[in-house]
Amino acid sequence: MRRRDFTMGLLLATAAGVAQAQEPVKRHQIAIVIPAGPTAFISDTSSDTLNRRLYRAFFGELRRLGDVEGQNLTVERYSGEGRPKGYADLAREVVNRNPDVIVAITNLVALAARAATGTIPIVWIGGDPIQGGLTTSLAHPGGNITGVTVYAGYEDYEIYGKRLQILKEAVPSVSKVAFLVMRDTWEREARSFQEAGRRLEIVVVGIPLEASASSDYQRAFGEIAKERPDAIMVHDRGELIAYRQLIVELIEKSRLPAIYGYREYVEAGGLMAYETDFGQLFRRMADDVHQILNGAKPGDIPIYQPTKYGSSSI
Repeated sequence: MRRRDFTMGLLLATAAGVAQAQEPVKRHQIAIVIPAGPTAFISDTSSDTLNRRLYRAFFGELRRLGDVEGQNLTVERYSGEGRPKGYADLAREVVNRNPDVIVAITNLVALAARAATGTIPIVWIGGDPIQGGLTTSLAHPGGNITGVTVYAGYEDYEIYGKRLQILKEAVPSVSKVAFLVMRDTWEREARSFQEAGRRLEIVVVGIPLEASASSDYQRAFGEIAKERPDAIMVHDRGELIAYRQLIVELIEKSRLPAIYGYREYVEAGGLMAYETDFGQLFRRMADDVHQILNGAKPGDIPIYQPTKYGSSSI
């Protein structure tokens, strides 16, 4: 009896072990939504150097945390193709796919996603979340959204003041700067940008873009020529980054010095850039995603602010 009981127990344990081994791995699904550019850019092997740098940090951190695309993680990729008016429809399409987390790049994409769902968690990276209407608190964002802001100082817009300061150090005679920026950002934050200029005795003139498309950049640079500025500053919104080669070429034709928000503009031929450590920010986004996939509520995760900045020049 004892031998038979032992044998039966061994068989049952073996069967249970096989059943456990055959249990499918739980697979999570995330959707990454970018404002412009091809979805192929959303990869750590992207042919685009900036996106390769950012998504190498993002996917690398996810892998370190145990979330591996193709194993226990499915990643769906979407692009707004530089057309803000289409973000709402795109957001509804994403929500209909019911991902576990939506990763939204830029404020406008995040706002569209939040308007489309109040339940699916959103991890976002972008500008001022308070002025942009995403939340009223960095420490306790609440609702279904959290993420990373690229700005270290809100009231003073320190990052733009620093860029103008670097520009003035490089070109001491500068007194008027044309600011290439998306229209919604300029309309909402023009006074803050202009105040940053006044502190340095620089007039900041907004050159708003209606959409991120080559034709609108051509129009915008026609407006810049009419303003006759001494230099140009390029906003670091995601929509503009996808067209950085065109922007650099148009600035070269204008023969004006310029400062940008990413070192990849310099690699494309631009004069200089002052940026935060975006690799660090994308790793933080990955950490937020991982926490949410493991049960954390997005509204309980504080919004992260950058602490490291650096400059690049040719």
